[in-house]
Amino acid sequence: MDPRAFKAYIGLRPMIVIFTDLDGTFLDTRSYSWEAALPAVELLAARDIPWIMVSSKTRAEIEKLRSLTGNRHPFVVENGGAAFIPIGYFGGAIDGAVIRDGYEVLEWGARYPDLVAALRAESVAADCPVSGFHAMSIEELSRLTGLPPDDALLASRREYDEAFVVLQPERLQALLARITRAGWRWTHGGRFHHIHGNNDKGGAVRALTALFERRRCPIRSAGFGDSLNDEPMLESVDVPFLISGGPAEWNNAVLSLLSGGHG
Repeated sequence: MDPRAFKAYIGLRPMIVIFTDLDGTFLDTRSYSWEAALPAVELLAARDIPWIMVSSKTRAEIEKLRSLTGNRHPFVVENGGAAFIPIGYFGGAIDGAVIRDGYEVLEWGARYPDLVAALRAESVAADCPVSGFHAMSIEELSRLTGLPPDDALLASRREYDEAFVVLQPERLQALLARITRAGWRWTHGGRFHHIHGNNDKGGAVRALTALFERRRCPIRSAGFGDSLNDEPMLESVDVPFLISGGPAEWNNAVLSLLSGGHG
C-alpha cells in the first residue's frame, strides 16, 4: 500500500485488514482454483484494502499467486516462519527486519536443515516412518499434492517448515508427542503435517497488525481459515471466519464483511 494511503484513514473509521489462509480457504482444495473469489478480489483492489496471504506455502508459491491475483501486500510464509514486506510498504525501516530481494523480512522460524534433522531423528525414535518434502522427488510431490510439476517444485523450496506424510498412521501420536518433548512444534494443514519452530500464523498476524497500527491507523482485522494451523491466526483477529466451502464461501464472506455485514 502507498504509505500516503494510511493518512486517508486517520480520524475516520478503522481500516479493514484481511489475513487469509490459502489452501481450502482462498483456493479450492482439489483444483487450487481461486476463480470463485474473483469478485471479492476485484473489490479489495478497487478499495485498496490490504489482504495478506498467511499460509503454509513457500515464498515461491505465494509470489506466483500474488502475481496472478495482483496482490502487492505483505505475506506470511510457512505457518508464520517469516513475513515478507515490500520495501517501503510501512514507510520507514522496520525494526528487526533484514533486506532481501526487495522485501523487509521478519523471521521467526527455525532453520530448515534443523527441522529436517529433527523430523528424521524423532520419526526413528517414535518408530513412525514418515516422508518429508525434502526426501520426495518432484514427481512424488506432484502426485501427493495434485499440483503440476512446476508448482510442486515451488512447494519444495522450503525455508522455515517441513511438511510430511505419516506412513504408519497408528504411530502418529507417538511421533507428535516426541516432537513436542524435543521442543519443536507441529501442526496439521489440509493435506500434511508440519514440523516447525516456535512460530505460528497468529504471531505473524499480531506483528503485522502492530505495524499497521504504528502508522497511527486504527484497523479492524479479519481472518479467514479452514484448519488446525489457522486457529492461532483466527484467535488474533477482530473478526474470524471459519471457511469450509473454499473460494466461493471466502468470496461471499469478504463481500459481506465489506458491506458492513459483520459489525
